[in-house]
Amino acid sequence: MATRHVYLVRHGAADPFGELTDVGQQQSELVGQRLAGLPIDVVWHSPLPRAVRSAGIIGTHLPKADVREAPELIDHVPHVPEQAPPAWAPFFDGYGAQEAEEAERRSSALTARFARPADTETHEVLVTHAYQVAWLVRDALGAPPVRWLGLNCGNTALTVIEYRDGSAPTVLLYNDMGHLPADLRWTGFGAGVRP
Repeated sequence: MATRHVYLVRHGAADPFGELTDVGQQQSELVGQRLAGLPIDVVWHSPLPRAVRSAGIIGTHLPKADVREAPELIDHVPHVPEQAPPAWAPFFDGYGAQEAEEAERRSSALTARFARPADTETHEVLVTHAYQVAWLVRDALGAPPVRWLGLNCGNTALTVIEYRDGSAPTVLLYNDMGHLPADLRWTGFGAGVRP
């Protein structure tokens, strides 16, 4: 039975203009080194500069893999709930029916392209954004759409999902930062106590 191995990576740390910082470049190097021992076929990336640059760095460690853009991986809000949880109400202030429809369209395109088995054994890296990682994890777990909220991941954290015909997806890793030294972990999160 063919398995689609999807390695989700949030882009490296970026500045307010969306360009990788020196920390983001180091993070991308380290996750590329971690993935180097795997039979990666392709590195897909969001069209945004921080993901493009991260994918390029990762790709240098995977010389047999193509590095390609996938517009479905672009950063976007994947689901606008009809009634936002109280803690999230300010985040969704101003979102209306049109934004909710666009979120549904984009998230459906993301899952249709990447959250399904493949015809052959594949190993794909998806360099994307925190919300897209959260959406794909939520989908793999069969959780309600609103459960993407609160699933955050660090810059260049590794999440692995496997898809097989005839069975539910398997989440093998989520937000794994084992390849990063302590001073490069937990970037991309708000302030708080971290393990």
